[in-house]
Amino acid sequence: MQEIPITRRQLIKLGAAGAVVSSLSACATMGEKKALGKVVVIGAGYGGATAAKYLRLWSGGAIDVTLVDANEQFISCPLSNLVLGGSRTLADLTVGYGGLRKHGVNVLVDTATAIDVEKKQVRLTSGTMLAYDRLVVSPGVEFMYEAVRGMDTAAQQMVLHAWKAGPQTLALRKQLETMPDGGVVLVSIPVAPYRCPPGPYERACQIGWYLKNNKPKSKLLLLDANPDYVSKKPLFSRVFAEDYKGVVEYRPQSTVAEVDATGKAFLLDLGERIQGDVLNLIPPQRAANIARDAGLITANNRWCEVDWITMESIKVPNVHVLGDATLSAPAMPKSGHMANQHGKTAAAAIVELMSGRTPVPPMMANTCYSFIDDKNVVHVASVHRYVPEKKTMEVVAGASGISTQDRASWALEGTYGNGWAQTIWADMFA
Repeated sequence: MQEIPITRRQLIKLGAAGAVVSSLSACATMGEKKALGKVVVIGAGYGGATAAKYLRLWSGGAIDVTLVDANEQFISCPLSNLVLGGSRTLADLTVGYGGLRKHGVNVLVDTATAIDVEKKQVRLTSGTMLAYDRLVVSPGVEFMYEAVRGMDTAAQQMVLHAWKAGPQTLALRKQLETMPDGGVVLVSIPVAPYRCPPGPYERACQIGWYLKNNKPKSKLLLLDANPDYVSKKPLFSRVFAEDYKGVVEYRPQSTVAEVDATGKAFLLDLGERIQGDVLNLIPPQRAANIARDAGLITANNRWCEVDWITMESIKVPNVHVLGDATLSAPAMPKSGHMANQHGKTAAAAIVELMSGRTPVPPMMANTCYSFIDDKNVVHVASVHRYVPEKKTMEVVAGASGISTQDRASWALEGTYGNGWAQTIWADMFA
């Protein structure tokens, strides 16, 4: 990807703290008190929490919003690799829902088990039935364990993904801590698309940093099913060669076809068997079960196609799908920042639709920061606009790029990366 100069001011305007372009017309509804209807939001992650907050803000409280999530608190997947490296704790990545409640969002700690699209109802594990006028589904991903032989229920307890921040993050960290010096860590990357394109390479850096400082006789083998780096190749390839030489080995075109959990080995599709002491399998992914069961998956039996002006399903009316569950537009990553932009786009469109107005085509921005150790960071950024004749989002020419090769700037980007996290969490929850 071409390196281009993007100022911090531009990124902030287009990023977490900035509103999506489509939100501008929605702001006109501020102060309106006439009840517009009920919206239920499934999933309190980067997409769902953002949508819930801005539905309340941009409707001036006129939309009744109920947010459903199984977790009592939000734990960020972005930055969770730093828990593996040892420079962060899960507590550092955890935010409560108190701010959303102050905005008038009815937050329910429960699990959505079914959607009745005909009756416009959502069934919860508790037995509660929630009626809606419009529904926002931001459920994240489901892991396709069936695509990897040997990954039965028992194997899943031993060979961890840690691709959803929480207990598995801590468990994988514990495996690294108990591994003897001289041990081998195996990390697998599925064929794209998957959640957070640069995430596995950042994980290799974080585990490599831990090994380099604590278990210098150990190494990490990064097995990538893709033909080459999916994200930030000029940066990650340099870091592996310079910072983690002899610690991290990168192998492209290495698909894990089978796992021997008890024997601690990955078997590649070409027959090679690779032994390890800690096995970290990031499985192939698709939209979560709640989306599949509601008939929202429309592409490759994996992803949900949407109208990019409204984020509404192309198949099921009055249901808007956000984040990793969507079929990505060209060059659009499945990232937390992008889910945040999806949430604002959906919120703006829903306010307009429920007010009897026409939604405005959006513009979205994305920034993904990757920590190569505890302080130094590199990024990739992109800006996406709606193209009416193609009915999709496309990257704006000249408005995207990655960090420069000037390593002196990477420490400053560490400040930006930490600032990004605090800013976007405040944007979602404060």
